[in-house]
This record gives sequence, structure tokens and C-alpha cells, in this order.
Amino acid sequence: MATYSDDTQAEGSYGEGGRAEGWSGEGGRAGVSNGPGAGPSTILRRSPSLLPRLALGALRSPFKRPSATADFPRTRLVLPGVRIDLARLAAYERVCGFPTGEDALPVTYPHVLGFPLAMSLMSGRDFPLPLLGLVHTSIEITRYRELTASGEYELTVYVDGLAPHRRGTEVVVVTELRVGAEVVWESVSTYLARHRTQDTGGERERETHGPLPGVAEWRLAGDIGRRYAAASGDRNPIHLYPLTARLFGFPRAIAHGMWTAARCLAAHGTPQAVLVRAEFRAPVLLPGTVAYAADGERFELCGGDRVHVSGGVYPLTGPTAAGAVS
Repeated sequence: MATYSDDTQAEGSYGEGGRAEGWSGEGGRAGVSNGPGAGPSTILRRSPSLLPRLALGALRSPFKRPSATADFPRTRLVLPGVRIDLARLAAYERVCGFPTGEDALPVTYPHVLGFPLAMSLMSGRDFPLPLLGLVHTSIEITRYRELTASGEYELTVYVDGLAPHRRGTEVVVVTELRVGAEVVWESVSTYLARHRTQDTGGERERETHGPLPGVAEWRLAGDIGRRYAAASGDRNPIHLYPLTARLFGFPRAIAHGMWTAARCLAAHGTPQAVLVRAEFRAPVLLPGTVAYAADGERFELCGGDRVHVSGGVYPLTGPTAAGAVS
């Protein structure tokens, strides 16, 4: 079953962009609650306008009563015929440190394409968590093969479930990128809504290891958030100016979590078929100085003794690397 929605944003202009039930921090996804084929699909004619969705989500936030047992939208938003805006891609590559001018998408760029669809779901009346204060805590990306900037794709985004967390409730949002029937890229993002809870379980254990060797020190300008916002469309006020960030309790603007992950992956490098994991552990204040550290598959972004981002890059081999049909 499919319905159709005629949004107002012109096609080709895009904003930014774990499965809670049965999530496995080590092995990826298992026991999904809203897997492929479940729930109705809404076929979009255009990418949703991002700023109105953010505003609507903010207005609805005070009326939400978050709970891990709440119902959540089962609709799968589908956007066919996606073409890449090469000028915005180049701006994204420059601010994140990826090479420019190549006919290849950075491993994190499909998140930018899918972000307006995710915000459309999370700003909806039937979404149980407040959009204001929702924290992106982790992302797992699987790229099955190299993606060209000149290609045409189909996006699918859906909410995959809720789970209790000792600090509130987690929601999981899945984004899939297809060429024809083939899933060529997918991500699983976990977001946390903080609220009082009696539950002391439900949080994934973090891997522990010694400090990674430092590779580079990066001095981050105060306009990084504004530059990334211009390239990605994510104009959350906490990332833009000190004054707007103070309204939400931050002393200065903070870097986008997905910018920190993309910057680390640009420095680390990724094979064509790859599994990437990143955990956002502490905000990066702008301007500031951070240290990029890496050893083999692992990477971190640190400020002094504080770890801001930790993650890993794992090459895919065998039949898995050839892609999946869903």
C-alpha cells in the first residue's frame, strides 16, 4: 500500500540528514521491530522542506510525553528519482575534508539526503518524543559499493522502534539508499530523548580500550557550524552562533555530530564496501582545538582527556560487499 505526498521543496535541494529493539552494538541489527515490508509507504514527489519541519517539531515538543512503550509512526517515506546537487556536494566535501571533484559520494553524504525525511517523521504529531533536545548518540553506516555523484537513487526512511535508556528513551531511524531494487547504502541512527525514568537498563555497553595514538591536531573555526549548515541544510540554532546556542544551555555553538564523524572519516579513509560505526559522546565547542587519533580500524576525536567521538571502519568482504536486495 502506498500513498503520495506533494511537498513544497524543489527536488534536488536537500537538507542534512540503532535500531532499538534487538540492537546489537557489536553485530549491527537483529530482531528488528519494523523491518522491510512492514508499515505503509508514502511516496514523496519532492524532498520535504527542512526548516518548516524543524519549526513544527519545536512547537510540538512541549506537548510530547516521551516513553519507551509509546506508539510510533510506522510509515516508510520513499523518495524516488534522487539526483545529487553537485554544488552542494562540493561545499559539503570542502567543509568535511573530503576530496572534491570526484564522481563519488562520501560515505556520510546519503545521511544528508535522508535527513529531511527523518525530520518529517520526527516532527509529526504521531511521533512520541520531543524534537527539541533530541540528541544524536550514534550512527552505523553500511556502504555495499562505491556510490557515484552522477547516479540516480531512491531513498527510504522509517522509524524502527523505541527502547528504554537509563537517561530516557532511545529512538531508532533507518535510512536506505537504493539503485533499482538493490540496497547500496544504509544507516541506523540512534537518538536519545532525555527524561526521568525508573529504568536502569537498556543502554548499550561501550567498548573499552586504551588511548589511541594521536595523528593530527585540528583548530576549528567558529563558523564551522554555519558552513556545515549551509552545505547540509541542518540549521539547528545550537550549531550556528554563541547567542543561539546559549538559549539551549551551551556556552558557545557546538559542531554538528555528523560533521565530526565525517571529518574523522575523511582523514581515516574508507574502502568502497565498508561498515562504519560512530558514537557521539560529548559536544565539540566552537571555536576550539581537538585531536584526531587513530589506530588500525579505530578512530577518536578528543579534546584533552575528553572523547568527543569514537568509532571504527570495517571493510566488507565476500557476498555482503556486493549489496543487498530488500
